[in-house]
Amino acid sequence: MADDDRSPEEEFQELMRRLMSGDTSGLDPEQLSRLSGMQIDPAMMQAVMNQLQGAFSAAQDGIDWSLAERQALHIANQDGLGVSTGQRTDLDQAFALAALWLGESTTISDLPRPPKAVTRGAWVSATLPVWQELAEPVATSIADALTEALGQQAPDDMQDLIAGAGRLMRTVGGSLFATQLGHVVGRLSTEVVGGGDVGIPVMPDGDAAILPQNFADFGRDLEIPEDQLALYLATRELAHARLFRHAKWLRLHVISQVREFAHGIRVDTDALEELASRFDPSQPDELRGALESGALLPQRSEEQTAALTRLENLLATIEGWVDVVTEDATSRLPSAARIAEAVRRRRAVGGPAEQALGSLVGLELRPRRMREAAAMWRAVTEAVGVTGRDALWDYPDLMPSAEDIDDPAGLIARLTAASRGEATPADAMDDALAQLIAEETAGLVDGFGGGDDEPGDAGSDGDDDPTPGDQRPV
Repeated sequence: MADDDRSPEEEFQELMRRLMSGDTSGLDPEQLSRLSGMQIDPAMMQAVMNQLQGAFSAAQDGIDWSLAERQALHIANQDGLGVSTGQRTDLDQAFALAALWLGESTTISDLPRPPKAVTRGAWVSATLPVWQELAEPVATSIADALTEALGQQAPDDMQDLIAGAGRLMRTVGGSLFATQLGHVVGRLSTEVVGGGDVGIPVMPDGDAAILPQNFADFGRDLEIPEDQLALYLATRELAHARLFRHAKWLRLHVISQVREFAHGIRVDTDALEELASRFDPSQPDELRGALESGALLPQRSEEQTAALTRLENLLATIEGWVDVVTEDATSRLPSAARIAEAVRRRRAVGGPAEQALGSLVGLELRPRRMREAAAMWRAVTEAVGVTGRDALWDYPDLMPSAEDIDDPAGLIARLTAASRGEATPADAMDDALAQLIAEETAGLVDGFGGGDDEPGDAGSDGDDDPTPGDQRPV
């Protein structure tokens, strides 16, 4: 059959065979233009082929995260706005005063590097490594599922090719998720006001920053003086950064729990196969929307629900502490209460953190736990003071538990007793541990007692000769 007599479908299959066999020579625009009968834009197909060729010839397996960076920076830099000298000066002054105020409301020390005003693009570059680490388990799961689904949807005469191109298909699936990650992070860069907005430690350790572009958008309809708004948000940002730098174990603790949740995700293969069966390459919006909405992530398992509960309590404990410290530090601001309410409303309707984590790993956070955690920290502060409160961040085993958030009375009783040098009141766990030790001790005593035999009877041959090794005088 002459080349000109082939149908568009046959033309497409021939291109795929050549691509997967490594023969990338002769893929010219004239050949691609024959795909117009399939209603595929030849220019778009040329770009797709170039990307697939690059993926096939890549020296290493895995996901090309540079796609995420390019996509995120493309969105972040669309407005092309930098940080003016006036904005930088105003925020520097706000950070300086906020640091002084925080010195009165927390014993946690200042940062080693000065905070700064950054562009959206700079925020993307600084935070993307953490987003990549959090998203990697889900990206791998989606790549594996997409490889399987595409293999099932391929024609029978192409199954050998599909099976022999697993690395290519896995890379393509990972590239789809990497591009989506870039879209989420890029869009997030247009909304976050500071590094601590997300709630998880996405900024490098010891760094604090505010995005002037988003700061202006946040305060536009609040009718609050900009200097007061800057002071309040600078205080919150510094409190977040100080806490994660002081409790060096906390960063790894948070990221590990997010990854633990993400590792349990399994893609809904039925939904993915149904989407693949009707996927139109010329209209990728449906696939993009499915990835963005989390439609490919099935209902959570029991293990995931338990992991989510632990993570919610951890993040609520962090946010509650920041809320209390910020409230105390900004008590001089006339508009502090109004700004705090604006922050709470933004969080309650689904702030940047919930949107980003919901898209990437299906993670939803409950603001209610944050309010309860703040109430706990307030009660602890009133009971034992700032020093006693902040000492709970010194070691992981001192940090308040979920039960302490629900009922701070037990925590406060233990802290106040310790501050007076008294024995810590026993709680339910202490009682259970004491009971376990008592039972183990009783078992050991019974084991050594030998039952009802008289001493010396067991194993005796009736005489009083000392046993071998007995050093008593005879």
